[in-house]
Amino acid sequence: MTNEYSPDLITLISDEGEEIEFEMLDIIVNEEGKFYVLYPYYETPQQAVNDPGEYYIFEAVTMDGEEELAEIEDEEKLERIAAIFEENYNEVFYGEND
Repeated sequence: MTNEYSPDLITLISDEGEEIEFEMLDIIVNEEGKFYVLYPYYETPQQAVNDPGEYYIFEAVTMDGEEELAEIEDEEKLERIAAIFEENYNEVFYGEND
């Protein structure tokens, strides 16, 4: 039995028109909205060597009837969503409940 991992990928287009591929780490839905936690995707470990290891959180917003991802402008909201993600991550990967 092979144990292959296949990440959920999403491609975003930057303001400059550059396509950037991300791995979806989590989708958080709560009373504040729907949020995507993304990490830059690299095809090889060599490409990831200089990555700072930061993940990104975007809020799903509906524009013209379609879901789009937007930066979270409210710093406190961003911190709350990041805390939820980190708690979920620690629980899943380390069995910790903080």
